[in-house]
Amino acid sequence: MNPDAEIDHGAPLTPYRQLAEILRAQIRRGDWQPGRMVPSEAQLVQRYGIARTTVRRALGLLADEGWVYAVPQRGWFVSDPLPPSPDAPAPSA
Repeated sequence: MNPDAEIDHGAPLTPYRQLAEILRAQIRRGDWQPGRMVPSEAQLVQRYGIARTTVRRALGLLADEGWVYAVPQRGWFVSDPLPPSPDAPAPSA
């Protein structure tokens, strides 16, 4: 997905999955380095015009996939190391 995409409420993909794809693409592009904070939930709500619960679901999905992690009372941070991209070659044994 395009890292600069907007949320399309008429698309078949749910808004939280769209946001997760957008944020994943931004992390891959290097917008936030591993160990750095991603924009706050409030900033993402305002930027994409979606509900806070939608933002939390997207961040939770990315956390489950290993892209980000939460620090209580601080926010969400990019994981280090990042998970392998699905199109990356598998490491040889």
